[in-house]
Amino acid sequence: MDILLALFLLLRAAAAGTHEEHPNDLGQVWKLAARGIQLEEQGAGTTLPGETDKPGDARAPSDPQPDAPGVKGIYVTAYSAGGERMSTLLDLIDKTALNAMVIDIKDDNGCITYKTDNPELQKLGTPQNFIKNIGGLMDTLKEHKVYPIARIVVFKDTVLAKKHPELSYVKKDGTLWANGKGDSFVNPYRREVWDYNVAIAKEAAKLGFKEIQFDYVRFPEGFEKKADDLKFTKTADSRVDVVAGFVKYAQEQLAPLGVRVSVDIFGYAASVPAAEGIGQDFVKISSAVNVISPMIYPSHYSAGWFKQANPDLAPYATIKGAMDDTHKKLSAIGGDKPLIRPWIQDFTASWLGKGHYTKYGAAEVKAQIKALADSGVTEYLLWNAGNKYTPGVDY
Repeated sequence: MDILLALFLLLRAAAAGTHEEHPNDLGQVWKLAARGIQLEEQGAGTTLPGETDKPGDARAPSDPQPDAPGVKGIYVTAYSAGGERMSTLLDLIDKTALNAMVIDIKDDNGCITYKTDNPELQKLGTPQNFIKNIGGLMDTLKEHKVYPIARIVVFKDTVLAKKHPELSYVKKDGTLWANGKGDSFVNPYRREVWDYNVAIAKEAAKLGFKEIQFDYVRFPEGFEKKADDLKFTKTADSRVDVVAGFVKYAQEQLAPLGVRVSVDIFGYAASVPAAEGIGQDFVKISSAVNVISPMIYPSHYSAGWFKQANPDLAPYATIKGAMDDTHKKLSAIGGDKPLIRPWIQDFTASWLGKGHYTKYGAAEVKAQIKALADSGVTEYLLWNAGNKYTPGVDY
């Protein structure tokens, strides 16, 4: 599809409103689109600052777990992990080919989801008792042969921002900045924030998690339009380089512990140029991790993408198109690419309106899995915010 036409359609859909089923904000669509239009205006084949087009310019770190099982996992909130729903989710794992759980260890508000005695984490963090017995949970996961992945939400951290505004963004009147949903972010330029999140990851590794999955590895959506009106620490480094720098630093710090490092990234990032406003470059981030997890939910693509009038109604074609773009984007890394393990959709996007969505069940989930397989991708993660997964799927 002509990139300018595709981005116009994307903008039109964004203006009509979106729903954030996965925690990564869709507001950044606007920034990605703006960068795509800039590329279109500059001419085909133009490389924007911070992008890499030459094979071999980047190289992903070696996998510390080459014998790990092929991961087919589900998202599990801390509430589910520490509550009654966990038995149902374990039963799903036991009876199917699913074998992994992505569990919130630092959640979308910024809370550490279990009580910790670690003074380093207590200093900046706000531990909660959502998972009442973290050691018992790890024993249970091992008993059921579940590959455990710790999800850590990094720079979206309302709790830390309120506790330490100097680590966040302050408005001219001295008050803490928050987005329209009341969420605040902390500043990727602050190394204290880097070290705090890495410390959480190190403790998760010591608890027995095999992989650390970082989410919200970016600046707030639309940041380039807010930055001049906010007070915050910064250096001469670009936002793209700061975010990629954090990922590389985290990987280097965690490598001696033998855990994999993965990052969730906006699905559109593989289809358009670098999102410099929020500091995300698909290639730079991918080159610093063991696993990259683009969020490619069909419901989150607007009319016209991958030649689909309503992408949510075409799960196979949408996922296949997203994977084609992902492989093309990662060709810049050459042979040493990270493992591609996408997030796929196991929820119904009724907010899209009549005629624009379909009820997602076994057939739709299987269509996405087939599209991945036809693209040479055998690992995946299923997202459902309420952790209610479709029965009867052949995984």
